[in-house]
Amino acid sequence: MSTARDHPPEEAAEDSSFARGLRLLLVVADRGAIRADDLATLLDMPPSTVYRYLRTLTEFGFVDRHDGRYRLGPKLVIGSGSHVTSDLLIRLAGPVLRMLAESAGETAVVMRRVGLAAMCLHQHESRHGIRVALEPGATYPLHAGAGSRVLLSFAPSEIVEEILEQGLEALTPTTPSGTPLRKGLDEIKRSGIAISEGELIDGSVSVAVPVFRGDGIVGALALLGPYARCGAEWRDRAASALEHAARSLTAELDAERS
Repeated sequence: MSTARDHPPEEAAEDSSFARGLRLLLVVADRGAIRADDLATLLDMPPSTVYRYLRTLTEFGFVDRHDGRYRLGPKLVIGSGSHVTSDLLIRLAGPVLRMLAESAGETAVVMRRVGLAAMCLHQHESRHGIRVALEPGATYPLHAGAGSRVLLSFAPSEIVEEILEQGLEALTPTTPSGTPLRKGLDEIKRSGIAISEGELIDGSVSVAVPVFRGDGIVGALALLGPYARCGAEWRDRAASALEHAARSLTAELDAERS
């Protein structure tokens, strides 16, 4: 099955108005900063169409224009770390995920926030026949699962409030919402670690930590496995391994920037 990660945004096949606008936004996110005429060339769109999409996205705060180039706007930007492209994060996280999956024995994933959702960018699956895995390129709610809640914890306050006011869907009996969710987000910001039991996928356990660069969160690293194999001892080991992996990935990102 092909995913969004397998096809660059400018090569997506869907031709609906929504898909074209989303393709344009993803190109802006992945390029960091880009001119309108370059967008028109990459997406094979008339310049007038590109400007129309950009005007709408600018009005909603999804993109911003600076020195003739368009980049992610205040609605999506978290901090300087958000200017790391998904392609770079996938490339640098690959070896880290492999190491995590081999040491912990469970699936390792890297995620980042895209608007009001969490996207799984890449994963290294467990070798066990029975395992927990996400779908690279797919998006998930920000309020459910350790990786998602890490991303929400360090999101701008207006994003947090918008999520909390949505009327959150209970995906499983343990999906948090309301006051417990808010308290949990505060605790994640204090400890730097999130642990969830069956919040996103019933019968699963996940542990996650944030990855930073500069003053911004780049994404989240997480380990996921079935409840039967992921007891208290495994969770402690997973948290320690994830913290080490996040520091390693941050160092790699800093080296790319220098």
